[in-house]
Amino acid sequence: MVFKFLLKWTSHFARRVRHETLLLTPTPPHRVHQLVKWLAPGLLVKRWIFLSVGGVLLIGFGLMIALKLTPVFYTVQFLGATLRFLTNLVPNYISGPLVILGGLWLIFWGQTRTLGAITEVLMPGGDAELVDVLITQRRLLRGPKIVVLGGGTGLSTLLRGLKHFSSNITAIVTVADDGGSSGRIRREIGMLPPGDIRNCLAALADEEHLMTELFQYRFRAGAGLVGHSFGNLFLTAMNEVTGDVEQAIAASSKVLAVRGQVLPSTLSDVRLWAQLSDGRRIEGESKITEAKGRIVAIGCVPADPPALPRAIQAIHEADYIVMGPGSLYTSIIPNLLVPEIAVAIAQRRVPSIYVCNVMTEPGETQGFTVSDHIRAIDAAYDRPLFDAVLVQRRPPSPLAQHRYAQVGSEPVTLDREAVIASGRRIVLANVIEEEETGAVRHHPARLARVLMRWYSRTVRLV
Repeated sequence: MVFKFLLKWTSHFARRVRHETLLLTPTPPHRVHQLVKWLAPGLLVKRWIFLSVGGVLLIGFGLMIALKLTPVFYTVQFLGATLRFLTNLVPNYISGPLVILGGLWLIFWGQTRTLGAITEVLMPGGDAELVDVLITQRRLLRGPKIVVLGGGTGLSTLLRGLKHFSSNITAIVTVADDGGSSGRIRREIGMLPPGDIRNCLAALADEEHLMTELFQYRFRAGAGLVGHSFGNLFLTAMNEVTGDVEQAIAASSKVLAVRGQVLPSTLSDVRLWAQLSDGRRIEGESKITEAKGRIVAIGCVPADPPALPRAIQAIHEADYIVMGPGSLYTSIIPNLLVPEIAVAIAQRRVPSIYVCNVMTEPGETQGFTVSDHIRAIDAAYDRPLFDAVLVQRRPPSPLAQHRYAQVGSEPVTLDREAVIASGRRIVLANVIEEEETGAVRHHPARLARVLMRWYSRTVRLV
């Protein structure tokens, strides 16, 4: 009780003195505001300050006891004489507040210099204040555990937005890519295709812009280097050094200061195959879209590959599961062809949502409606794997629709009755951005805000 009373009195006194100090000292308001932030709840700073003060007091009491209280008598006498002398010169109602303000100024000066020195060491050349970084980190650490499944540019776009809401993100990425730089590395070195993993690591990195430029850089000259991206070669080198893809990704994540983790859905060397409506059977992820046919069935070789244990663990611990956005048959469904992943998702009773593509994709989803996308995902498992579907509210501009029509793509139509009949809730929102050329992309911040808002409402209703 005594401690609580002292703590409450000290806080009240500090607020009054802080108010007086602001009026009497020419301290920049921004600087004071930054110092006040250190008292924000959740930073775990105030308790350690009080603990340190308690330690100093204990040391003082210990010295007094060890010296048989002799210094206490003389100290009290000296302090009494000093105080009587001061109050004779200056009245106590003036000298008291002045001494308090002097002590507060010394504390303020000392703490400012201390925090400045720490900031210079931990954040050399950084523009952000250390307290702002700590507050952000604490907020992100308290964020929900989010599992996102997919691949391609859609997944990395979503991660760029979600990382500002939580650092407990797990991106489960397909490893069926066999084209471009990733395909060459897969064929020549025997490593899992690193392309989608690279994109996700760059998206989750703290220095996202610089890392994206570096990891996406493609060599334009050099025997054997032309066409390769730096990020793919970096992950390949890490794989050679660590001897394991999983460890290579973990080591790369530490180097890039990644928020969250990126995991392949399986470590098996899987190859996609698709059965088309005209009877053709196409093998290879890159060749499926080139075949320009309607997909009626899809699978992989070897069938039923084992899941990465850490991916299953992440799903079991998830508070929120998001699928997409991304290519339906070559980015999202390949993850569900790993049976353990589909089973783990079905077993989790947490909010789950599918982010539907805005435009159809030639060679994959020509003429598909929203319910067609849902049926294709449901066909990968005999139970529904998500509760709701996020659909773009406002259609793209005529310029964008004309641009996409030239390659056989059109906006995905929302057939509301069929979607409701599938038992899914519909989340309508404007989450896209259009480039000057008419290209349509999901906007990372808008998409993440809508997803987190829906999650918050769903959790409150449960």
